This record gives sequence, C-alpha cells and structure tokens, in this order.
Amino acid sequence: MTADSVLPVPAVGAEAAVAWVRTQLGDLTADDIAASPAFRGGQRAADRRLAEFDVTGYAARRNEIWPPDRRGASALSPYVRHGLISLPALWRHVEDGPVRDVTKYRDELLWQEYSRHVYARFGSSMPGATRFAVSQRTPDGSPTADDGWPRDLACLDLTVGELERDGWVPNQARLWLASHWAVRGALGWRDGEDLFFRHLLDGSRAANRLGWAWTVGAGTGKPYGFARRQVENRAPGLCAGCALRDDCPIESWPAMSAPDPQPDADPRWRHDPDLARTTGPTAPDVASTAQSDPTASLPTAVWLTAESLGDDDPALFAHRDLPAVFVFDAPLLARLRLDPRRLVFLAETLADLGTRREIRVLRGDPRTALAGQQLAATYAPVPGWRARAQVLRPAVVHPWPWLVPPHGGPVGSFSAWRAAGRW
Repeated sequence: MTADSVLPVPAVGAEAAVAWVRTQLGDLTADDIAASPAFRGGQRAADRRLAEFDVTGYAARRNEIWPPDRRGASALSPYVRHGLISLPALWRHVEDGPVRDVTKYRDELLWQEYSRHVYARFGSSMPGATRFAVSQRTPDGSPTADDGWPRDLACLDLTVGELERDGWVPNQARLWLASHWAVRGALGWRDGEDLFFRHLLDGSRAANRLGWAWTVGAGTGKPYGFARRQVENRAPGLCAGCALRDDCPIESWPAMSAPDPQPDADPRWRHDPDLARTTGPTAPDVASTAQSDPTASLPTAVWLTAESLGDDDPALFAHRDLPAVFVFDAPLLARLRLDPRRLVFLAETLADLGTRREIRVLRGDPRTALAGQQLAATYAPVPGWRARAQVLRPAVVHPWPWLVPPHGGPVGSFSAWRAAGRW
C-alpha cells in the first residue's frame, strides 16, 4: 500500500469486519485476527447495550467476578471509549434508579471524568509527573503476560483469558491483574499498562494509566494488595477448581510498602497553568482564516477520531450533510501493535456509521492524508489529537462533551479533584 491509501468502507457484520482488517490492516496487528465474542462495534450495538442496562443492584454487584451471572458491571466502557455513548448520556440514563445504585454508578462516571481531566492537563508527561518514586518500567526488558500472570492460578487464568479473548474484564479484575503484576510481582507498571492498552477494547491512556498508577500507590501512598481472600469473596467456588488450591501462592497479602514521596512534585498537580488548553473550546471555534473570509474555509468533511465515532458526536451532529473521514494511523498502529479485536471493533463501528451517512476511510498518517482539507472536528482531550490538529488546523473545532468542566485546582487525588470542583 502507498503511504496514504484510500480504503474501501467495511461491510456490515463481524465476519466482514474480520476479513476487512485482515486485508487492509493485517500487517499492523497480530496474526490471529478475530472479533471479540462479547462486544459488537457500532452505534446500534451501543444503543442496544445501553437500553439493556439497568443500574438496579449495581452497588452490591459491581465488583463480582465469577460466575459471570453475578456481575453487576455495566460493560459499556468500550462504547464510552469511542464516543458511542457519552458520560452525560450515562448520567441521565440512570437517574430514575435506586438512590444507592445511582450514587455509586455516578461516582464511577466521575472517576472516569477525573482521569480525563488529569490526562488532558498532563498529556503524555503524566507518568513522569507522578509524585512518588515507583517502578515504571521493568529493567530487563518488556515482560510478557506469562511473566506477570501465571496461568496455573485459576483466578489469573480466568481474568487473563477474558482480557485476551474478549478485550474486556470488569474493573475488579483489572485491579487484581495490576496488583499481581506490579505489587506482588514487582514488574514495571508501565509494562503492564501497555499490555492492558494493547488488548482492551476500551483501552484509554487516561483511565488505564491512572488506574495502574493508583494500584501501585502513586498519588495515594497506599498500594492495592491482591490475595486469595478477594477471590473467595468475589468469585466464590473458583478456588475449589484451582490446581494450586492447597498450595496457593497468593494465600497471604503481598509485601507492600508506600512509595517514596518526591520533593520536586510537578506543580501541575496543584494548579493548571493553562486551563483553556485542558478544556478545549467551550463553543464552536472557527479558524482565523474563516473569520476573515467565511466562504474560504467552510468545512467540507468531518474528521473522525477514535474518541468521536458516535452519532451524537458534536462535529458529526452539527454537520450532518458532510461526509465523515477516518484515518487508520498506520505509523501509530505499527508501533502499538494493538490486539486485532480492537481494530475489528473499529471496523464494525465505521461500517455501521456508513449505513447512515457518507464516510471515507483512509490509511496513513492523518497529518498528510488529510492535509489541505477543510475539516470540522470535535476537540479530544488527548495529546495525539492536539498534535495532529496543530498541523491540520481544522476549519471549525467543536467542544468536547465533558460531564463536568475541568477546573484549575488540585488533581492529586480523586477526592481533592472533587472537592475543588464541588461535585
């Protein structure tokens, strides 16, 4: 393929999406190209899952792991990650549920928003800005899943199996895996975070990275421990079938010590020096060229990103008569080597969108593939979007649909962030 290629629009259906990824993107991912058996991509799939979600019982069952019918997790995060369901929409969806369940669920939505605020403020420098000295990378090279999660333990076999097969595991299982990797196993948490990011359909540097940092105690000083007791509480009966049930290596709590505080904490944990940059535009932001000559820079296409694929995305909604264009960023994908299930999910989503409006699918570097086009786009609070937008200079940028607006105060912990914002 050429550096920047026009690709056919994927056909609808999981099998068609798998075939499309194999043909068009197979050199950018692993060989075992398959769809997640647990999740279908697209707005229609997101709408169905949202309609089926009842928050009743969430507070009591959100951390249950096994058997699966005990779980109370919403499993909507892959759709949230790609803008198919917004956090404000979820907030409204549960408003008539039981008070205890609504409160707990909305707390989780706020935590997701908190992670976005932190990532938008720090960008890719967030790990280096941690206020504690914790192991980020494993000195002897990048470990594999087998190094960090031995599959002879039934609890790890179950959760790692779901991660690799489905591209999703409940939050409680993510804590188990992160703790076993970084706290008990003393492997670099950034290596484990990279593995999560590679496999998870909802892979997000914001929530993923902050969750791993929290697990090792960065920001709280309290590492999260994982031991057999949690498995027996959250997955009753699982240990009985484990080959190591009588010689369990996680019988007791791991040795844990608080990370050492660093004296030169990044001041951005306490104050945002550029709140406008973190927040993005609060109203559609028209490029300066369009302000001087409105007819010269009217958008002719909507630039889609992995954060903005939903029908209600602000730019898509505001420009319903324009074609939408999505670029599979080949240089980025070649470096990340994402699980093919993530790419199939995206292909399914684009195929579904293509049944309702004109779309164009490209492969290459967005900065060259879209060069010279007059684009409408939705601001995304991630550094990759900012870097590409700085080159492409969209004709109009629409605001990101925040659940709560970012503030310029402290973000060193979830509680400090909430208190500063009075949420």
